[in-house]
Amino acid sequence: MLEQHNISTKKYRLFILVFVLVFFNAFLFYTDWQNSHREFTFAMLDVGQGDSLFIESPTGTQIMFDGGPPRSVLGPLARAMSPFDKSIDALVITNPDADHIGGFLDILKNYKVGRVFESGTLTDSKTYQNLREEMQKQNIPDILVKRGMKLDLGGGVIINILFPDRDVSAWATNDGGVVARLSYGQTSIMLTGDATAKTEKIILEENYPSQLASTILKVGHHGSRTSSSTSFVKAVMPSYALISVGKDNKYGHPHQETLDTLAQFGAKIFRTDLLGSIVMKSDGQNVNFSFHR
Repeated sequence: MLEQHNISTKKYRLFILVFVLVFFNAFLFYTDWQNSHREFTFAMLDVGQGDSLFIESPTGTQIMFDGGPPRSVLGPLARAMSPFDKSIDALVITNPDADHIGGFLDILKNYKVGRVFESGTLTDSKTYQNLREEMQKQNIPDILVKRGMKLDLGGGVIINILFPDRDVSAWATNDGGVVARLSYGQTSIMLTGDATAKTEKIILEENYPSQLASTILKVGHHGSRTSSSTSFVKAVMPSYALISVGKDNKYGHPHQETLDTLAQFGAKIFRTDLLGSIVMKSDGQNVNFSFHR
């Protein structure tokens, strides 16, 4: 009886071992399949009167362009990311104004950040100084972007830096901000920060229209009339125009002149003050939008 019991015990253990191995292999296969079928995600987070963009490549690399005003980004960001994910590969400071960087201090205190990119424009604001102190405290690499740089996010997602093309440390923060074009298959996004018509003119002089044409235009400076010049929108020729703007803001953004220009070229307009966070997913050919308040 004892020998039969030992044989039964061994068979039971062998069965458990085989089951665990099969389950583990199935889990790895599912994980690999899931990763290979992930889509590209682009989210304009609803942070009120400010800018904050979350980007995730099909391979899982995550980067943020701007962090919105203080105490505004963590909620929308948590809905865009997995709740178990507490790291972000890179942050991009398009300009150091508070409505673009205020939320980055909150992010640095809640997420592990790999590196920071910025344009080189400067401000003596306490918000910017506090952010730089936290970056130094955490020993996060700080990199100046320049025209011609390419950020490879993996899975075919490439971000080409279009501006700055020079030292902009003495420039106004909006004039010297980061402008970039993201491409993934046939899907492309023009990332403009608060770029003004002055910056747009330089970019137009340095690039052919075919190099600027994009599926989506992240409309500059919350839809202000100081951005989105007719010649720039004509070159980009977006199918969609996304505006990050606070409801009933004191600046009157987006200005009617900008809305008219976008409509002139047939762009479908999405606004965070009306729709909440705007999430776009793409397989490289088709784009799908969803909206989250």
